[in-house]
Amino acid sequence: MTLVTPLHAQDPVQGAGQARPLTLVALGDSLTAGYGLPAAAAFPVQLEAALRARGHAVTIANAGVSGDTATGGLDRVDWSVPDGTDGVILELGANDMLRGTDPAVTEKALGGIIARLKARGIPVMLAGMRAAPNLGPDYGRRFDALYPRLAERDGLVLYPFFLDGVAGDRSLTLPDGLHPTKDGVARIVAGILPSVETFLARLRKGA
Repeated sequence: MTLVTPLHAQDPVQGAGQARPLTLVALGDSLTAGYGLPAAAAFPVQLEAALRARGHAVTIANAGVSGDTATGGLDRVDWSVPDGTDGVILELGANDMLRGTDPAVTEKALGGIIARLKARGIPVMLAGMRAAPNLGPDYGRRFDALYPRLAERDGLVLYPFFLDGVAGDRSLTLPDGLHPTKDGVARIVAGILPSVETFLARLRKGA
């Protein structure tokens, strides 16, 4: 069962008109990379298919690295995001949270990624994460607040919780209880799609 209904009956590529295709990079960890899934089931692939079905001329490169932290993403952002990229969907921080990393460290690294991309003229959309309850209320408050704060500071499109509708649902996660199944990724795509479309509209307007 498809989770996304095309807006138009015409051919999806034609639905995008004659607009230049946009090239996005999904920069993230295993949640982006597609840990435990066939390559065709990974988040960037499913998201690209959903966007094309809705008439958007877009390609999305998978720059997810399993186990990566926000600091790791900062270390590789320059070569993970090639010149000519129109926009980046930034999904990092889950591994920081699972390791109990000081949220200030995560925020500084994510801010560094955003700043480096901004300096190259590449807009960013931020996909947020939330802390697991077992880390305690103080850590949760500090961690959960960093994504909205970064988004407000830099005027970014924010999808508050990347795993919304998936976290805690064993039917949508692999046996480890953390990573989404193919259907779980489809649920993520359905949830994040409106935010990505807002991001694409900004990119088109900026172009």
